[in-house]
Amino acid sequence: MGKVVASFTMSLDGYIAGPNVGDEHPMGEGGEQLHEWIFDKASDVDRQMADEIHARVGAVVLGRRTFDLGLPHWNDTPFPVPSFVVTHERREPLPMRSAAFTFINEGVGIAVAQARDAAEHRDVVVMGASIAQQLLGAGLVDELLLQIAPVLLGQGSRLFDNIQKRQTALKNTSVIASPHVTHVRYEVL
Repeated sequence: MGKVVASFTMSLDGYIAGPNVGDEHPMGEGGEQLHEWIFDKASDVDRQMADEIHARVGAVVLGRRTFDLGLPHWNDTPFPVPSFVVTHERREPLPMRSAAFTFINEGVGIAVAQARDAAEHRDVVVMGASIAQQLLGAGLVDELLLQIAPVLLGQGSRLFDNIQKRQTALKNTSVIASPHVTHVRYEVL
């Protein structure tokens, strides 16, 4: 069985999106610079890391806000795998070109269980700060995969705010530096 992986690019001061996230700025104001390592300035190391992440993904769990803001840019599922949207709204599955979005209103635990089943032996990737915080608080994340960007955003959405479980032990399993980000992998103990 694969792992549940919270994979995020964050600023050195802990933000995964800039301030004023919305339709005009889905990554918040200035937040797009967090992902330059993937698109604009990718080095060989960065391309290898992105390829590794993509190869491991078997399903995605994301929040409704991430879905609403991302869908117009993705025009598909964020990865070509089944995606499970945690929401309070009851809604029929939304078929896309690569896979489908399934809407889960029974909570994050049910979303993870369904995503694990869909992913089979591959990983479940978590998208969205709120969902990641809920899963970390519930002890449902197996691994953190962080790309630390050399930028200070100063404000925005933090990954580790609002976690109900106060202490989480981590084991550093990998650090790989590139000219644009530092890739850090932690096992959640």
